[in-house]
Amino acid sequence: MKHLIDPMDFSIEELEDLFQLAEEIVDREDDFRQVCANKILGTLFYEPSTRTRLSFEAAMIRLGGQVIGFSSSTSSSVMKGESIPDTVRTVGSYVDIIAMRHPKEGAPRYASKYSPVPLINAGDGGHQHPTQTLTDLFTIRKLKGKFSNLTIGLCGDLKFGRTVHSLIKAISRYENIKFILISPKELQIPQYIKIEILKQNNIPFMEVEKLEDVIHKLDILYMTRVQKERFFNEEDYIRLKDSYILNKEKLKLAKDDLSVLHPLPRVNEISYEVDEDPRACYFNQVKYGMYVRMALIIKLLGVM
Repeated sequence: MKHLIDPMDFSIEELEDLFQLAEEIVDREDDFRQVCANKILGTLFYEPSTRTRLSFEAAMIRLGGQVIGFSSSTSSSVMKGESIPDTVRTVGSYVDIIAMRHPKEGAPRYASKYSPVPLINAGDGGHQHPTQTLTDLFTIRKLKGKFSNLTIGLCGDLKFGRTVHSLIKAISRYENIKFILISPKELQIPQYIKIEILKQNNIPFMEVEKLEDVIHKLDILYMTRVQKERFFNEEDYIRLKDSYILNKEKLKLAKDDLSVLHPLPRVNEISYEVDEDPRACYFNQVKYGMYVRMALIIKLLGVM
């Protein structure tokens, strides 16, 4: 039985198989309508989510399966003091696969030790978000046709952005990747990412504070919001929340084939005027996320 807790849980070969299946689902979705008939997905969402939870639910339903679960810890026995192992064991008695989101880093990995069914990490605190990473990788594959020889700009909240951390880990395994890390000093990428992943693997990167200074160099621009829920001090959040706003003026400096991604939700870091630019790919990215999760559910359940 295989779980997905970290994006590195899948080898490059396994990722390629997954993305090939996702491509087939995109092209021939009707052929997969009953693949998960009589299967049930359990969604254990201990913190709020729109895209991740609904895309998991849509993925399972489109595969012919069903979904049960909770979208807030306040609507579960957690409020009575039930432990994560007991919750997972209980829900695992009812379902065939579990998707779990939790505010505490490491909670899904801990839960997987007790889960009687495959468990997918749907995000744990500021740590990992592997299915968003699979979505990001599949989107890059669709847009660029490759994972190598790319200059990727990561912009905004790089300190608390779990999607950023996961993407760096996953795509660093491919050849000739360069990163430009764009953030205020207070929100720079954590040292462990720089030391354990970038420096240890001799991956070129630079840190800058101004997007307009480097946007012309980028093949991919991955925007992120400044996450209010990760701040202990609201004054710091207010001071930093508008640090980076992508607009038409800044896009004039970029390559014609730049791809702008965003894990969403956005607040105001991408102006709505950018949505009409052909380089804006974040809503395609959202839809690809559903197809990737469909492929992931199929693979972990072993139904094909």
